[in-house]
Amino acid sequence: MVDGGPAAGTLVLCVGYRGAGFAGFAEQPGMRTVAGELRRALSTVLRRDVELVCAGRTDSGVHALSQYVSVPVSEGELAITGRTLSRSLVALTPDDISIRGLYRGDALFSARFDATSRSYRYRIAAGDARPVLAWDHAWWYRGGLDVAAMQEGAACLVGEHDFKSFCKAASAEGKPTSRFLERVAVSRVEEAGEPLVAIDVTGNAFLHNMVRTIAGTLVEVGRGHRDPSWVSRVLAARDRAAAGPCAPAQGLTFVWVEYPDGLLEPWA
Repeated sequence: MVDGGPAAGTLVLCVGYRGAGFAGFAEQPGMRTVAGELRRALSTVLRRDVELVCAGRTDSGVHALSQYVSVPVSEGELAITGRTLSRSLVALTPDDISIRGLYRGDALFSARFDATSRSYRYRIAAGDARPVLAWDHAWWYRGGLDVAAMQEGAACLVGEHDFKSFCKAASAEGKPTSRFLERVAVSRVEEAGEPLVAIDVTGNAFLHNMVRTIAGTLVEVGRGHRDPSWVSRVLAARDRAAAGPCAPAQGLTFVWVEYPDGLLEPWA
C-alpha cells in the first residue's frame, strides 16, 4: 500500500555500508541504524512515510556490499528518473552508506521473500602483523590457521541441516532452525596487498549470529584446538554451547543476494 492506495510498483535499492557506525540494519529507538538513515532519505525524496523491507538484517558492526531494500511506490513515483533518485539519495545519505544501484520490481516484489540465496564473506587476518587496510573489516587473529583443516570441517555444513548449534540461543527458542547451505568455502586470499583467510557462505537464509558462529567454530579447528570431525558433532548436538565462539562482527560482510532472472530491471 502507498498512502492508503495500492502500489503500482516497487523501488529496489542495492545498498552498501560500513557497519562500524551502525547499531545494525533494523531501526531501534535512539540508535543510529542503516534502515533509519535510508528511511529518512527516502521519505524526503518521496515526500511521504515509507516502509522498508531488506533482504537480510545485519547486526551491529556488520558490513554490506550488496544489501537489497524494497519500497512500494505509486504510479507517479514510477515516473521519477533514476538519475534524479540516485543523485538525491546520495546527497541525503551519510558517507558510510553507498547507493550502489536502483532497480524496478512489480508491485508484489519483496527484497526478503523473493531472494533465493544470500552470500556472506568472513575475513580473518591471521598472524602477528596488524592488518592495515583490512583493519576495519577483518578479525585480527594473532596466530596461524590451518586452512585445509578448516575446509575439511566446513564440508559437513553444506546441505540441509538443523543449525541450532550455530544460532544465538535466545533467538532459537520456538522457531524453526533448519537452513540450506549450498556453499561453505575456506580459502587464502589477498586483498589490497594483504593476506587474509576468507570464509565464504551461501545459503537460502540464515539464523541470528549463524555465520559468525560458523566462523568462530572453524577457527577452533584452524588453530588446532579441535579436529575437523568435531564440526559434525557440533552440528548434531543442536546446542549452542557445543559450538565455538561467535566471531567479532567487524569481520563479516553481507556480499550478495540472488533473485530469479527477470524479476528486477534497472530503474531508468
